Amino acid sequence: MVNFTIKDHYGVDDLLEIMRLLRGEGGCVWDREQDHHSIRNNFIEETYEAVEAIDREDPVLLQEELGDVLLQVVFHARMEEEAGGFSFSDVCDGICKKLIYRHPHVFGDVSVENSGQVLENWDKLKTVEKHQETAASTLEAVSRALPALVRAAKVQKRAGKTGFEYPALSDALGDLRSEIRELEEALSRGNADDIFEEMGDVIFSAANVSRLLKADPEEALTRSTDKFVRRFSRMEQLAAGRSIQLTDCTIHELNDLWREAKKEEKSIGGILT
Repeated sequence: MVNFTIKDHYGVDDLLEIMRLLRGEGGCVWDREQDHHSIRNNFIEETYEAVEAIDREDPVLLQEELGDVLLQVVFHARMEEEAGGFSFSDVCDGICKKLIYRHPHVFGDVSVENSGQVLENWDKLKTVEKHQETAASTLEAVSRALPALVRAAKVQKRAGKTGFEYPALSDALGDLRSEIRELEEALSRGNADDIFEEMGDVIFSAANVSRLLKADPEEALTRSTDKFVRRFSRMEQLAAGRSIQLTDCTIHELNDLWREAKKEEKSIGGILT
């Protein structure tokens, strides 16, 4: 048993000590076996669970999920400290210095009139800080680990700041139609590599249209996926009410059930159609 005092309330220092004990001699075998790569996906999953708590507007759940995210930060920092790298204190020091540097209108003598100017200054300071001396380097700096739609929209937005942007939404829609035609041509040729590439171009173009519509492509796709799940569930309920198994239906029968579920949903709320 490790030497640790049980309390009614804990703080950040306690969390750091708990992680030290878990990773130390006599601690947890599993925690000691982990490295940055083995718990990489845990970090991603915990972050998404925190985002879901935000979407659900559930503060109790959000408190819990933020704790799980903080655990991941402490876990990675502890592994680095053990290896002679940085510590959690260094992480805090770095983000504090970054916030001070990127808020000269608060911690310096720069004047701003609105939040738009704040973001503009932030981007300029970030470019200098990251030594992004070319427009291409700002695109390359967008993390490849981001969800593909998020990354696409971010890259497109940064490219647009150089003037490389469709002058009108109709032009972006025209590009999307063009990419769909190229996909159809690739399908007719039957080359798997070409089909794969053209499919990516279609999705990229669709993300651009969504961005120009001020509809975040990641959120738009999430909403459509939720809608699909909801309607599929209703379709299954309709089938069950008639003693029908979906797996026994023809595609035409399934489409009829789908249209019925869709019509029912529209008549009830007329939203998310």
